Amino acid sequence: MDDVVLVNVFASEPGGGSPTPIIADASGYDADRMLAVARRYGHECTFVFPPEDPVAADFRFRFFVPRQEMNMCGHATLGTIWLLRRMGKLRGTEARIETMSGLVHGVVQHADSSDEYVEISQPAGTVQEIRDPAASEIILDVLGIRAADLLPMPILNAATSRMKTLIPLQSVGVLDALRPKFARMESLCTALNSTGLYPFAISDVSAHRFDARQFPKASGFPEDIATGVAASALAFGLVAYDLISFSTERITVRQGRAMGRPSEIFVRFDVPGPAAQPCGCFFGGQVVMGTE
Repeated sequence: MDDVVLVNVFASEPGGGSPTPIIADASGYDADRMLAVARRYGHECTFVFPPEDPVAADFRFRFFVPRQEMNMCGHATLGTIWLLRRMGKLRGTEARIETMSGLVHGVVQHADSSDEYVEISQPAGTVQEIRDPAASEIILDVLGIRAADLLPMPILNAATSRMKTLIPLQSVGVLDALRPKFARMESLCTALNSTGLYPFAISDVSAHRFDARQFPKASGFPEDIATGVAASALAFGLVAYDLISFSTERITVRQGRAMGRPSEIFVRFDVPGPAAQPCGCFFGGQVVMGTE
């Protein structure tokens, strides 16, 4: 029997957050065995290995979803850092993680307090407007909405680690009511050069609080409970929309409510000085133990 520990990442209420199965010592696991674990649990799974370069990194993580291996999985990284510290395998509050996407820096904030949460680094974001009217029409059709349901803002492709398609909606009510045509999601995302649709709505712009849902291209499940890399891409998109500015103020993205798994993702820009462009960002959230 595999030594799987389940944690919930980004939980904002009891029963919330994204379930993450973790194997804290995956020595001896090959790809087939890791894929089998992901298929059994139906979630993104983390497998921990010794680093290939012990000078530069503390651990190496591999990530699998039911259909494939992933280069990077944000919430799984957060949950695994939290678990490794709880198990005594990470003794400090910082971790350097080798992933297929490159080196990731993790930090435990407010350690050992009720406000503890984990965050990880992301590179600076890129943002590009989708100008093809035909592509926009297909997006609306797949989401089952009308142009009137959109805010008067463009649809954007934005990325830190992975490309996400940002769709600005008129209200949280419109967001919660979405019933996408999932059979067309993969082909649409392929055409958009995106790994998922990320429709969002403004909850409280003055408080930097937004709501979102993630419909992935091809993960083996139709919707994500909480998606840190998408929230990071959204943060850079929000600047492009002129809804926020590059500052050190924390952004909160709420996700998972429509799935009965309320979650909160925190994002902050890594701004080196006044009036400077960010060199990246950090996203994070709280982690709690899960149950089978």
